[in-house]
Amino acid sequence: MGDMSEFSLGVKAFIRTYRWRKIDPVPWTPLSKPLSECRLGLVSTAGLTLQGQQPFDDDIKGGDSSYREIPWDSDIGRLVENHRSESWDHRGVEQDPNIAFPLDRLRELVEQGGVGSLAERYLSFMGSVTATGRMVRDVVPEARASFVDQGVDIALLVPV
Repeated sequence: MGDMSEFSLGVKAFIRTYRWRKIDPVPWTPLSKPLSECRLGLVSTAGLTLQGQQPFDDDIKGGDSSYREIPWDSDIGRLVENHRSESWDHRGVEQDPNIAFPLDRLRELVEQGGVGSLAERYLSFMGSVTATGRMVRDVVPEARASFVDQGVDIALLVPV
């Protein structure tokens, strides 16, 4: 786990002054069937795109709240990590994208029977979005609808 001493002065100031949102109660829905029968969706905040997809826009004040769909049969070695934050070491994701988008590991779980099936399209968001209002209002319902349309029972969120 990191320590505040590892961050630059600017990042420390941001963390200390940021107005964190508290969600209470935390939304939770228990599974209605075993995980081995569930269809799983994957959501990452690593700012990953496929080659040829439009990169996330670093110039949007408060962060780019859009998302990119990543098809289930994508080669994760071809994903491009373009996360805007300098507050974490990007080298691990560059070496093994499964750290931020564990698609290979999820495929293995399906083969082993630990998860029933995987969604056809996964969602990649840019992390470090500080203006979350438009995301909650406009983007999350659209992303949710994508998973509902695919019959997703449970989503794995990989925050970065």
